[in-house]
Amino acid sequence: MTPDTGLGPMKYRTYLTTVFIAVVMSFFGLSCGNKEKQLGEAVTNRDSTSVMTTRGVDMYVSEEGIIRYHVIAEEWKIFDKMKPPFYSMEQGVLLEILDSLMQVESMIEADTAYYMIDDEIWHLRHDVHAENVQQEQFDTQELFIDNRRDRMYSDSLICIKQEKQMIVGHGFESNGNLTKYTIRKTEGVFPITETK
Repeated sequence: MTPDTGLGPMKYRTYLTTVFIAVVMSFFGLSCGNKEKQLGEAVTNRDSTSVMTTRGVDMYVSEEGIIRYHVIAEEWKIFDKMKPPFYSMEQGVLLEILDSLMQVESMIEADTAYYMIDDEIWHLRHDVHAENVQQEQFDTQELFIDNRRDRMYSDSLICIKQEKQMIVGHGFESNGNLTKYTIRKTEGVFPITETK
């Protein structure tokens, strides 16, 4: 016999089922409510993260409206909130330095490269290899390219392979396309003999 609720027997059973489910759910809610929610840590220091990561980069970079570089990199990251801000290419880079007719003046490869945005300086590191239009080859572990002063320089050991000789030295400075250069401290000049 159902109490006089103004509901028919079928509706009364539905009402009781609904009340029962609500009571059971409230017990589950109370037992689970004291657990701390597991959330991932929020990024609080935006300075340390890149604003953008691009893979498979093949692009041209201009200076004052003139295309100056052709850049090929496996990965390019932009750290615009760092002090100072910079671009990072830590999986290898190929730079082609172009003249006003977009002809390649020199080519530089490195395992790692950073571009300091405010100072307009490239910092190339680890197995840096460069070639100029005269087919001279430059090998070092560190090279800087100063865009504002149109110069390249290094304080590391450098090997310059010319047609008939190899020059080894410490410290190096050049114009922006590697055609006029000086070595600060020459360690040796070695003739290159052709083998047949």
